[in-house]
Amino acid sequence: MKTKSVKAFGTESTVADLKQMNINRREVTPKDVEIDILFCGVCHSDLHFARNDWGMTQYPVVPGHEIVGRVTQVGSGVSKYKVGDLVAVGCLVDSCRNCDNCNDDLEQYCGSWVGTYGGYDKHLDTTTHGGYSETIVVDEDFVLRVPENLDHAGIAPLLCAGITTWSPLRHWKVGKNSRVAVVGLGGLGHMAIKLAHALGAHVSLFSRSTNKIEDAKALGADEVIISTDEAQMEKAMGRFDLIIDTVPYAHDLNPYLGTLTTSGTLVVVGYLGPLDPMLVTVPMIMGRKSVAGSLIGGIAETQELLDFCGKHNITSDIEVIKIQDINKAYERMLKSDVKYRFVIDMKSLKN
Repeated sequence: MKTKSVKAFGTESTVADLKQMNINRREVTPKDVEIDILFCGVCHSDLHFARNDWGMTQYPVVPGHEIVGRVTQVGSGVSKYKVGDLVAVGCLVDSCRNCDNCNDDLEQYCGSWVGTYGGYDKHLDTTTHGGYSETIVVDEDFVLRVPENLDHAGIAPLLCAGITTWSPLRHWKVGKNSRVAVVGLGGLGHMAIKLAHALGAHVSLFSRSTNKIEDAKALGADEVIISTDEAQMEKAMGRFDLIIDTVPYAHDLNPYLGTLTTSGTLVVVGYLGPLDPMLVTVPMIMGRKSVAGSLIGGIAETQELLDFCGKHNITSDIEVIKIQDINKAYERMLKSDVKYRFVIDMKSLKN
């Protein structure tokens, strides 16, 4: 298959900084869309993958799965998009298309889904590369349409942080009579608050610090509960239909279980790994309460999110950076020194 060399930013080892490199993109096949990348969000997963924190990275790796751009070329069989369309690509660029999950628009749970980076590119028999690059070529079925009225840079984190919190809100049918709490105020947490508020729910933030109160209320939270305050936690008992836990490291879930209503659910979206300390099952059994997990969203659900955000004028709160500053951004991200998501202006790669 014919390929085209494009500029990108990636790394060649666990300890090497990201730097400019050239990668190959395939020429468009009949079902492909070529996209000139305008903006790419910076996700914690990018950092984890670049540093092989999950033990599965193949180098070189070019991260980036929160991609917004313009269509520059379409294959002969493409029917959904035309040159000039504003589009997006999230965490998935392919799946088996045949399993029960794919047939139910749950491609993120397909056993053969292909990540935007670090996956298997069946066309080139190599590893997929992500959005820290000039262009990307993606099958039209995994490309999303973006509302033109939204800030283009602010759209990018919707493709991961946004859909990761939207999917559980929709699955557990959050609406005007719902009481939702969010644990953690970062890239995921701030989107959970915005989206739950826009759905009409009463929204609370659990925080260990009083310095998050003003920010949380500006995002749409109705209240902030200080989780280290015994009196406030006691007052919160039995109140929430759904708790979205966005904390990206091992932490104690047990204090939050008691704040669920009967049949309420705490859904973990921020942490992959063993729980420490272990769950105490007493409140779960005595109140039919659940602890669940959720992974991004399928293509149809992600399109639903983008359409909803277009209607309600919702984007992420971001700090725009140049690609040349990505290593500094990673260090700042480790310190939670961003409100709430970095987004790369990809024209900086073309200069």
